[in-house]
Amino acid sequence: MGSAPPAPHKVRLAILEADTPVPGIQAKYKTYGGVFRHLFSRALSLDSLDSPDSPLAITHHDVVNGDFASAYPDPEDIDAVLITGSKHNSFDADPWIEHLVQYTRRVLEGGRVRVVGVCFGHQIVARALGAEVGRNTRGWELSVVPLELNDEGKKVFGRSTLSIHQMHRDAVLTLPPGCTPLASTDVCAIQAMYIPDRMISVQGHPEFTADMVREILELRKYGGILGDDIFADGMRRVGDHHDGVEIARTFLRFIGAGEEKVEA
Repeated sequence: MGSAPPAPHKVRLAILEADTPVPGIQAKYKTYGGVFRHLFSRALSLDSLDSPDSPLAITHHDVVNGDFASAYPDPEDIDAVLITGSKHNSFDADPWIEHLVQYTRRVLEGGRVRVVGVCFGHQIVARALGAEVGRNTRGWELSVVPLELNDEGKKVFGRSTLSIHQMHRDAVLTLPPGCTPLASTDVCAIQAMYIPDRMISVQGHPEFTADMVREILELRKYGGILGDDIFADGMRRVGDHHDGVEIARTFLRFIGAGEEKVEA
């Protein structure tokens, strides 16, 4: 009997968890790493990412709590990182945020490990690349919002239209040097950005579902963070169609775990 063929290489993706989910999400998925595992399993049409057919080997890393030295993976041991969303401000000087910016810059400068940023992660990538991030003077952007894709955005995402869940009032205020913008909205000019073979990021949340966003909206409304009008507007659109799974497929192609890599 001949020897078995070698197992296919799995893309080693490190998910840098920048927050703890709200109770309902935590009960179902435990961490934001679990939320992204659920998203990528749907994008790959797999019941579980533990399947031998999965092209991903995912690790989760809590970068908010604990010792910075042990929280982060060695860049030599991974192929890609994904920085999650967070309730924290990307522009703050908290030690863990400063360390995350430094690590992201180190990975980007290394050139081999690909970087994916989502919401807070999108802003951290921009900050690491020298852009300005801060509070958006246009206020909150919530629930499902259609994006205005430019020509490069249509090419990268492989679509002419794209909608995504939003949950932010901070934003990337200036485009980082060397980045290509991909999408915008009336509220937020830099909704997605891209550097071939290095990074891709989105301001929205492809990992969120209507149930997740509904819970977050309700907690923020009754916690006094959201006013009545903006809460009602967000709840009105929370169940609209969104393209989170398609965006996840773009991420997978970009890191080499999909059908083809995104090319400029």
